[in-house]
Amino acid sequence: MSKKKPNIEQYVVRSASLRDDEILAFTHPLNPNSAISFIPLSDRVGMQRAQLGLGRIAPGRESFIPHAHTAQEEFIFILEGVGEMEIDGDCLVLQKGDYVGFPIDGAVHQLYNRGSKDLVYLMGGERTATDMSHFPTLKKIGIWAEGSMRYVDEDATQQFEPDDFVEPKG
Repeated sequence: MSKKKPNIEQYVVRSASLRDDEILAFTHPLNPNSAISFIPLSDRVGMQRAQLGLGRIAPGRESFIPHAHTAQEEFIFILEGVGEMEIDGDCLVLQKGDYVGFPIDGAVHQLYNRGSKDLVYLMGGERTATDMSHFPTLKKIGIWAEGSMRYVDEDATQQFEPDDFVEPKG
C-alpha cells in the first residue's frame, strides 16, 4: 500500500493570494492607541507550536502595551516602513531588514509607528498553552491560559517563598 503524496501547495502561503477578509484587526483593550492589522501565516499551513504573522501598524499607532513574557520567546522582522522599538525604557529606530528577538529574559518591549507610512513586519514566536506577561506601565500581570488573558494588579498579588510551604519541625 503506498502512502498518498501530499499536495505541496498546502505548505506554501503566497502573499499575492492573501485576501482582505483574512486580516485580523487587533487592539489591546487597555491601550486605545494600539492597532495592528495581522494575518496569521502559520495558521494557514497548520502549524501548532510556532507562530508567524504578517503585521501592519498605521502611522501614529502602536502594537500593544509595553510587556515582557515569561514563557514565550518572540521576534519581529521589519519589511517596510520605519518603526521605533522601546526596550526597557530605551528606544531605537528600526527599518527594513532589521530583526529584533526577545528571549524570556524579562526585557519589556513595545513597537511604535512614528513614521508617515505603514510599518509592515513579520511577528513570530512560540505558541504555548500558558504564559505570564508583565505589564509595568499598567502595574498588571497578564496570565494567558485556556485561550484568554486574565489581568491581576501587581499590588494585589501575594508572594510566597518555598520555605513558606514547609512546616517548622519541633
